[in-house]
Amino acid sequence: MTRSKAEPGALAWMLAGAAIIGTNGIMVELAGTPPTVSAFWRMAFAGAMLLGWVLVSGGWRALSPRAWLWIALTGAAFSADLWLWHRSILLVGPGLATLLGNAQVFFMALAGVLFFHERLGPRFVAGLLLAFAGLWLMLGTHWPQLPPQYRWGVWLGLGTGVCYAAYNLCLRRAQGEAHVDRAAAAPVAQVLGIAALVSAVFLGGAAAAEGAPFAIPSLKSLVVLLALAGFGHCLSWVLISRAMAQLRVALVGLLLLLQPVVAFVLDAWLFDRATEPREWFGLALSLAGIFLAGLKGRSRLPEQPA
Repeated sequence: MTRSKAEPGALAWMLAGAAIIGTNGIMVELAGTPPTVSAFWRMAFAGAMLLGWVLVSGGWRALSPRAWLWIALTGAAFSADLWLWHRSILLVGPGLATLLGNAQVFFMALAGVLFFHERLGPRFVAGLLLAFAGLWLMLGTHWPQLPPQYRWGVWLGLGTGVCYAAYNLCLRRAQGEAHVDRAAAAPVAQVLGIAALVSAVFLGGAAAAEGAPFAIPSLKSLVVLLALAGFGHCLSWVLISRAMAQLRVALVGLLLLLQPVVAFVLDAWLFDRATEPREWFGLALSLAGIFLAGLKGRSRLPEQPA
């Protein structure tokens, strides 16, 4: 199948996957459970779904000790990501929290400089300046007047970006270790499923230390958490991973920015978030900066969102 014939279908998959991920923050807010507990159930359900699919389809492959180690590190990084992000959602709202999490683009680039001796070009610097200009329009003009909890939520959102960058780096290494033997390569769903269960273990330990109740309080909460795991985590990954192989890199990066747009719009619509015109302009600037910076020296497809 040629790219020209495959692209319309792949475009629809990518748009659907990115839009679904954009609803994750909304589902976290609707779950009605403490932030660590919602993260725990998301990863426990998602890990069971992914590994169940791998086992039913006969795709399970043996993994080396090094692969297990890197998958464990991947799960640990993602548990920290969700621990921070779910709190940020409840403090600043799903829209801004999702946007701040996408700052992982900049932290990935910083990791490239520190650990892989990469260089930052003018396009990356321009993207960084655009993104900060957008955040200043959204927050900086009245930062001193914001409640302390709201400001704390902003810092947690940026911390999410740091942990998500660490997750991407560990996932890349884990996938490489799981694909050493191409004849018996482990499917990505197996790697992600194991990492999800590792994340659930870490998050479960954190919830227990916090004294948070694990009980799901209502049928509504159960449905929301299952949707968060099944649609927001598993289905979105399947759609996006299928589309990535058939779309141009720049187009993939652009379409993935639908995530914070959907989250921001739903936040304003469903939760009556008061949003001024300058905030929408700031959102557009930040997204443009993230997209521009994400193109820096990219010769391969971007990391798969989780």
